[in-house]
Amino acid sequence: MSDGGHLDDHLQQLAWRLHAIVGEDNVLENEPMSEHTTFKIGGPADLFVIPEDPDEVHDTIEACQEAAVPYFVLGRGSDLLVSDDGYRGVIVAVADGLTGVEVEDDEMSCQSGVNLREASEMACELGLTGLEFACGIPGSIGGACFMNAGAYDGCMADVLKSVRVLKKDGRQDTLDVDELDPGYRHSRIADEGMVVLSATFKLHHGDSEKIRARMDELTRRREEKQPLELPSAGSTFKRPEGHFAGKLITDAGLQGYQVGGAAVSKKHAGFVVNLGGATASDVHAVIEHVQDEVERQFGVRLEPEVRFLG
Repeated sequence: MSDGGHLDDHLQQLAWRLHAIVGEDNVLENEPMSEHTTFKIGGPADLFVIPEDPDEVHDTIEACQEAAVPYFVLGRGSDLLVSDDGYRGVIVAVADGLTGVEVEDDEMSCQSGVNLREASEMACELGLTGLEFACGIPGSIGGACFMNAGAYDGCMADVLKSVRVLKKDGRQDTLDVDELDPGYRHSRIADEGMVVLSATFKLHHGDSEKIRARMDELTRRREEKQPLELPSAGSTFKRPEGHFAGKLITDAGLQGYQVGGAAVSKKHAGFVVNLGGATASDVHAVIEHVQDEVERQFGVRLEPEVRFLG
């Protein structure tokens, strides 16, 4: 729709409408997506919009739909690879605006933009246990609910009470956890294209020092095993049935395999990392080579956990 320079008339009209919804300062043009993903990769988005409450999210999406302009709801960009050409359309960035938290007894409600790590830190300080597993997950509450994020034998479905969502038809609804059909890296939210507005966690009162010790232990394990010093999108592949992706990739002799600035991590083969200056096409090339080699050697086709945009 745009050439990465000036917006065309149709997009410019949408931009003006979005100014009225979220304010001029919260609508950025040709915003580099490399600044909004943990991979540090991605060309410009035509429009980058920062809503600050659920109604602004609704009105922004409605404006995009009425203008027939594609949109994508972005959390912290921790599982996302954006094309080198960027995104032709509107990025609706909830992580920058929807950051409210409320706590009542052992229940904690977070808006979708809240950082999952920060939520686990807050719970720890309040002496609430249950979110320790999330202390190293770099995503937002919204993204974590969307894909039922998990680590170290815990996942979102274990601690969620309910999720407030914006449905495709524009209605807001609150869904209990058992209505979410949560599975491994999957939920009904993803299947039905819902947008997470907030989530309520059912936690338990515990001992802050024990909670902190558990979080420190998980952080230490993560730092020892994962290439956290380099930009990545976390685990690149889903765990295949009966196998571990990292072990298959290691056994295939692919640790350190490199294209341009992207490589299979030597520290943990389940991660494709940005060694510096990697492009999206470099990452794609590494992922495809890993998939082909693992399938050739072991008959298992690895499925990316990373989402591709643009």
